[in-house]
This record gives sequence, C-alpha cells and structure tokens, in this order.
Amino acid sequence: MENKDDQFNEEEKTELGQESPSAYQPPRPVVFEREMLLIQQLKDECAKVIIGQEEVIEKMLVCILAEGHILLEGVPGIAKTLSARTMAHAIAAEFNRIQFTPDLMPADILGTTIFDMKKATFNFKKGPIFSNVILIDEINRAPAKTQAALFEVMEEKQVSFDGVTYDLSYPFMVIATQNPIEQEGTYRLPEAQLDRFMMKIVLDYPNAKEEVDILHRFKNQMGKPDLSIVKPLLNAKNMKELQSKIAKVTIEDNMLDYITAIVQETRNNSRLYLGASPRASLAILRASKVMALMSGRDFVIPDDIQYVVPDILNHRVILNPDAEMAGETTHQVLHDIIKEIEVPR
Repeated sequence: MENKDDQFNEEEKTELGQESPSAYQPPRPVVFEREMLLIQQLKDECAKVIIGQEEVIEKMLVCILAEGHILLEGVPGIAKTLSARTMAHAIAAEFNRIQFTPDLMPADILGTTIFDMKKATFNFKKGPIFSNVILIDEINRAPAKTQAALFEVMEEKQVSFDGVTYDLSYPFMVIATQNPIEQEGTYRLPEAQLDRFMMKIVLDYPNAKEEVDILHRFKNQMGKPDLSIVKPLLNAKNMKELQSKIAKVTIEDNMLDYITAIVQETRNNSRLYLGASPRASLAILRASKVMALMSGRDFVIPDDIQYVVPDILNHRVILNPDAEMAGETTHQVLHDIIKEIEVPR
C-alpha cells in the first residue's frame, strides 16, 4: 500500500500540467459550453461544503460520467465520506454507506432471501448495494470472501442470487476508502478488484489556508454539515444526455496509439512487475473524453490523457522488488513513462 509520499511532487505535477484542477487549462475552442458551465456549477455547489478537495470532486465527476468507480486512500478525517455524500446530493442520487469489517458477509452487502410465512415463499430482500452512490468505508478490512461479492457488482452492475439476476439502478458508482496507516486487521485488495476501480486518489491533509477556511465555514454550526445548501444540478436523465455527448467526443487514431504506447510501456518497463490491463486502456479512453467535454471541447488532446493517466494506472501496476527496495514509487515510474513516450502532434 502506498502512502502520501507516492504522490507527484509539485515540480513534477507542473511539468505534466497537473498541479491542480484550476491549472488544467487545455486550449479551446469551446463547443460544449453549456455542459462545461453546468459541470463548473456542480463543482461550485460541492465547494459550499467541501473545502480543499476540488481535485477529488472533479475526478469523482469524471468517474461518474465515465461510469467508473473510485478508490480514496487517506488518513481519517479529511472528508472522504463527506465528499461522497455531497457528490451524491449534488447529482440527486441515492446514497448508502457500508462499513466493511472482518465479520461482514456477502449477504450483508448483496441481500438475502427471507421466508414469507403467509405465502410460504422465499423473497429476495435487497442489500445496501442497491443504491446509486455507494461508499464502502475501509474496504480493506473485509476478507477475500466479502471482497469477491463486489466483483460482479462493480463490473456488470448487477447482482446474481439464487439463479436470478437483479440489475442495479442508474447511475451506479462505488467510492471505497482505505487507511494507509493502519495495517493490523486489514486484508490486501486482490488485483482483480483493484482493476475494477477506474481511479485511485491519494488524499493529503489540507494546507494552512484551507484549514482556516474550514474553521471559518463551520464555526457557527453544530452537528453534521448541512447538505441542503447544495443544489442538485444533475439527475439520471440529464446525466444520460451528458454521456451521449461524451460518446460523440472525437479521439483521433494518434491519440489511441498514445494511450496504447503508455499502457504497453507499463508491461515492458524493467521497474514494474505487473503492468496495466486492457481495462485500464479503456478507462483512460473514457476518462480523457470526459475531460475533453469538461473543458468544452469535442476532441481529445494529449493533456486530457496525461491528466488522467496517473490516477488510473497507479493502483494497477506493481513495482518489482529491486525498484521497491530502491525507494521508488509507482507515481515516479508513471511520471517517467509519460515523459519518455512521444507526444502526438
């Protein structure tokens, strides 16, 4: 498991144009101006409650619009749960939180059959996974049997139980959290499950200014944050409309070759034991098209790809023992790969 040292340093981020979401300013022309303004308004609504996590909110939006899932890694108390709850409220989606524990069973997540004594039949009672935005808190505290219950849910967006398939409602997104500090009583996530998360974001503490802003925001408030101040701007209908426009975003063959070259290099790099899968290539494709729309463009440029690659690949690749002993990180290796691959013109 990586810690916060795995993140790019500020100089490296600046080189790739990734120092912050606000620094991400690809060239125009603006085609999807209305959609770009809608997404910016949505981020502004979330900022009424969430301070200092603008990049997390933006990437949650990318994952939702690309129909992906997100893994958040960070110490307790840095608004991981609140970010997920706020995002669910902003898109008018149902929210459920599942606390993973060592004794949690698959039926506690998916549901189970209950005997109806009046009708003498068994009925399926749906579990908490049947919602829109699912927060799985401390996902690495559940054993492999429980982790495996999420495989079909995350990939197929359905639950198979007793020979019957139940489709999940739209939209559906899993936001999972894990604590990089505590190791006792935890289980390493299997690679098959990690690969199902579109992005992994490593969160850090807010800076001094952001922390002062947090204190000012909540100095006159007791209890949990009031989400009623966040205006829902998206729903299932206009989200489908956005996704239909994302599907029409043009990505040229040389951009596809660029994605392929990056992913292929993760499989051939001497510092990596395990490279990225074709699922990662598809995730980069979808996420880069979302980033193009969020920037108002109807075509993908290399900056879109470079912006999403680190968070999409950092949990999918594994360092070899020599690189790990040398103190290298997956972020450093990915940074070098992006620098080495020729950028399309």
